[in-house]
Amino acid sequence: MKDIFRVNRDPVPYKPIAYPSCIIPPVAVEEERTVSPIRQESETAKLRPTLLSEMIGQDRVRDNVSILIQAARAREEPLDHVLFYGPPGLGKTTMAHILCNEMGSNLKITSGPAIERAGDLAAILTNLQSIDVLFIDEIHRLGRAVEEILYPAMEEFALDLTIGKGPSARSIRLRLPRFTVVGATTRPALLTAPLRARFGAVHRLDFYDLPSMEAIVTRAGVILEVEIDPDGVEEIACRARGTPRVALRLLRRVRDYAQVRADGRITRPVAIEALALLDIDDLGLDDSDRRVLTTVIEKYDGGPVGLHTIAASLSEEPDTIMDVVEPYLLQLGFIDRTPQGRVATSLAYEHLGLEPPPSPQARLPEM
Repeated sequence: MKDIFRVNRDPVPYKPIAYPSCIIPPVAVEEERTVSPIRQESETAKLRPTLLSEMIGQDRVRDNVSILIQAARAREEPLDHVLFYGPPGLGKTTMAHILCNEMGSNLKITSGPAIERAGDLAAILTNLQSIDVLFIDEIHRLGRAVEEILYPAMEEFALDLTIGKGPSARSIRLRLPRFTVVGATTRPALLTAPLRARFGAVHRLDFYDLPSMEAIVTRAGVILEVEIDPDGVEEIACRARGTPRVALRLLRRVRDYAQVRADGRITRPVAIEALALLDIDDLGLDDSDRRVLTTVIEKYDGGPVGLHTIAASLSEEPDTIMDVVEPYLLQLGFIDRTPQGRVATSLAYEHLGLEPPPSPQARLPEM
């Protein structure tokens, strides 16, 4: 396969900062990264699939992406722009790496919050080469001025720049090589309609089923050279919230526990003890999840209660509760979103060992 690992460091403007006794030497605070997981040495990179054939789960997305790649190869063209959305930890970044590897191209990584000015994006775009993949994580956080630069770049592969100010200002158009933008977001509703419309392929990544999670844990155990029983795999997989990132994190922590307090082998009892020490119950709920449920049930009589009220009660950010905690609670059916606010369901009461409130009909006085 074509060598796709390359690091590009664009010149970063530097202004020395004088302190009473020293001057900080020039250091590039931010740099654009061109990476491939193939040559990374980190543990996370080892566990990340690099080809579609190595990807587990997300069958519908894999089939669609496979067709997209094969068609682009047959026409000898770059991929159409692709948008992946869904809860955190389901493989959006991994899919970007896979697209890059399958096409044999370079991958340049950035994020919406990191591109503060239109000039930042212009610098990135002018350093792209033909069939390169530009991965923008949290793309919904791009500023409007930055988006205006991105529109013609995605649609016409051109960069419109204004030089000068006032009456002497003039506009020039720079041609760009044909490249692919891969966007990832956990909040697709925050994407502007013009930006969303410029993606030729839009795919949602869903939570993984239990067999897929078990396969992911088993594969990771082999790569990490961890001795793990099938029962231990099942115990970790069923508590991983249907999210590969969570499963891999739990596997690492259970591995540590097995090395320190067991014989290094992960069995079901060892996994149960390790996960209990981490405050993760048999459904994968952690302390944050239970705090949200307990707050809604005990402080607000099961709801309805607003998201910001819950966040203020827990000293958490509303976005953290909505993006990290709520998706899994909704999947389990433990809370409902209503126009009046969040409501805890009878399943949540049952899981916490609490008595559910009487139904509205039971509260009516007898005639």
